[in-house]
Amino acid sequence: MTLAIVLAADPAAGRLTEPGRPAGEPLTERLAAQWRRAGADDVRIAADLTELADLVAAATGPVLVSGADLVAHTAVLKHLATSPVGPTVALVLTDPPAPGQATVREERGQVVEVDAADASGVFGGALRVGAADLPALADAARRAAGGGPLGAVDRLVADLAARGTLIFAHRVRLLVAHRVGDEAQREAAEAAVAAVDEDRAELKLSVKERDDFFTTFFVSTWSPYVTKAAARIGIGPTGVTMVSVAFAVAAAVLFGTGGRPALVAGAVLLYLGFVLDCVDGQLARYTRHFSAWGGWLDTMADRFKEYVVYAGLGFGATHAGFRYGWALALAAMTLQTVRHMTDTWYGALHDEAARRPKVVSADAGGIGGKLNAASTRVQADTGSVSYWLKRTVVFPIGERWALSAIAAALFGPLVALVAVLVWGTLAFAYTGGLRTLRARWMRVPVLTTVDAGLHRDDGLLARTLPTARRPLLLAVLGALGAAGTLVWALLAVRGGGDLPVWVPVLALVLLLGAAQGSRAPHDGSLDWLVPAALRAAEYLFAIAVGVAGRAPAWLIFGYVLVLTLLHYDLTARLEKRQSAPPLHTATLGWPGRSLLLAIGLIAGYASIALATLGAYLLVVFVASVVLAWVVLPARARGGVRSPG
Repeated sequence: MTLAIVLAADPAAGRLTEPGRPAGEPLTERLAAQWRRAGADDVRIAADLTELADLVAAATGPVLVSGADLVAHTAVLKHLATSPVGPTVALVLTDPPAPGQATVREERGQVVEVDAADASGVFGGALRVGAADLPALADAARRAAGGGPLGAVDRLVADLAARGTLIFAHRVRLLVAHRVGDEAQREAAEAAVAAVDEDRAELKLSVKERDDFFTTFFVSTWSPYVTKAAARIGIGPTGVTMVSVAFAVAAAVLFGTGGRPALVAGAVLLYLGFVLDCVDGQLARYTRHFSAWGGWLDTMADRFKEYVVYAGLGFGATHAGFRYGWALALAAMTLQTVRHMTDTWYGALHDEAARRPKVVSADAGGIGGKLNAASTRVQADTGSVSYWLKRTVVFPIGERWALSAIAAALFGPLVALVAVLVWGTLAFAYTGGLRTLRARWMRVPVLTTVDAGLHRDDGLLARTLPTARRPLLLAVLGALGAAGTLVWALLAVRGGGDLPVWVPVLALVLLLGAAQGSRAPHDGSLDWLVPAALRAAEYLFAIAVGVAGRAPAWLIFGYVLVLTLLHYDLTARLEKRQSAPPLHTATLGWPGRSLLLAIGLIAGYASIALATLGAYLLVVFVASVVLAWVVLPARARGGVRSPG
């Protein structure tokens, strides 16, 4: 149940009246009606902060708070109430601050300081507070009730931010929202609201404000029409996602079939699948149908679609006579997964750094500080050549899908895989190098703020081993051991021989050595690289086992694909701040899985080990998904209903 509270404590509440109503009736009634239309289940008008604190103390769900001086489209309030970025969100405007209004400073979408000297905006007089932050809100209201230079709602958000509450910023774009102090300002704001077509603006807002080059110019120019049509016929974001998956699978089949007509048709389907991949997010934003399930499904579906396409290209290249088509597909999948792990953890690092501005500002004259300043300038120069180059060189998903489609249609699956690998490797080197320099400058031990053992995917075996410090060094050694085993296995197989037993044993020892860093403090400036290094170690070791055991290439690909699903499940939950999957302990952890594969290789049953363990992990993954998104939510609701 969502409670909305209009705070009538500000002087503007008594001065501003609603046109057509009895003289002296405050504008608070209009805001209350707007909150109801925005989806609030219960709307109250609080005379002061003390009354607001009492209402918050009795609330059990999210609370929406606004002052009495806000004139805005109802859609602005609805967007704030349904914002998916975080549990607590504040409205931020670009208007010049008036007396009594709090200024704010933002970093990466977070409000890091209220009443700041170097402000990037002004508090918009409205915020949504998540259930977990309600005790802090009630306490802040009681403390702010004593008065001060700021208005009542501004004192409230300032005290809430001072407590360290994570507050995200919600900016107003295309729609209208203003805080007003007299009748003249109210009339001007009302005129501005009336001049904007609310529905048309909401459709434009469904498109991301900043996207990649290919998506911006070759998808978003017409995808809103598809979004509008989908909304009219009643199909939801999840339905669009499923159709997108079907298109990608069909494209993969056509890429594997070979022949110019099939390759061209596959490229067209892949493009249309990517359009629908954009439409599902646009539809969620347009209809405001957000859910944890939808966000999780979107993340998982994106990776599954991309890797199925790699499988189709790998099969097609092999079918066309290239011996190592599956190997290229495996390399592309492994590279992209490791890249995504670094993206996730660098994003977490940067978010944590944004909440510690004093740490970030240290050594601003060093190379990390200069790189950070240069990046900020380029990002601010929207639409410039340097801006688009920066967004394109990192090889985002739109460019990956476009390159795969065009290269496959014009030159075939082999060239498509090679192109993806070459650009992906260069992008990884570019982003990895710059981020490493900037991370050393930030000096933020991000892994100390999360469950490192969970997101390392260590499992029970790692927890039974002795603890060793320097987790990054251990992880890198493990990855090098796995890579060395793979190279040795390739040489042995090509020479017609077998892999000496001591080679995988030595690699396993190095891997288990990497597991010893599980419980060590991850407080180094580069320890955000640990999860990616561990992913690389496990994947390379699994591939080495398959190669040395002469397992079919498609089986090795399938096993690694299942591993990526497990790891992307963890990644999606980290990004959405969710708990571990219900059956996570049953996945054995990467050391346990590697140990079982090593035993299978030494016993001469590598293929059986890969197939059996892969099938087991897939069953556990599916069961975990059903438990997490169907069974447990249904029990919480007291009934059974599918997520959507």
